[in-house]
Amino acid sequence: MAEQDKQGSQGAASAPAAGGGQPLATERGTTSIDNAVVTKVAGIAAREVRGVYELGGGAARALGTMTQRVGIGDDRTQGVSVEVGETEAAVDLTIVVEYGESIPQVAEQIRDNIVKRVEGITGLSVTEVNVAVNDLHFPGDDRQPAEDPARVA
Repeated sequence: MAEQDKQGSQGAASAPAAGGGQPLATERGTTSIDNAVVTKVAGIAAREVRGVYELGGGAARALGTMTQRVGIGDDRTQGVSVEVGETEAAVDLTIVVEYGESIPQVAEQIRDNIVKRVEGITGLSVTEVNVAVNDLHFPGDDRQPAEDPARVA
């Protein structure tokens, strides 16, 4: 991806971004998009898709829950990894799918929505969206176990 960015950005300072948005490099200056921005956009876009229960693997979800409780976590970036070049971005995500949903259909809808959102918001061209399904969520999985009435605190 980096090689394509170098070739695509030489001599085309006013060419529009491949994503169809406004140019990221113009005669008046350049715009750079940080990884954190693309990560948040991709995370939000993935969560917009029906059938996505959560993002992140088991350890990432557990760590994310702990950091959110103390106010330092951001669940929008959990389970999302991006690689951003000058004009392109690649996205990797790990998801938990609701039981009963078609995994291939959910993955394709995620790809479509991430490409639409990232390209529309940032102007970067999305070269790939890799989806790893880590788990299935079954109805009732998030119920807290009832406390044992015989147990005294």
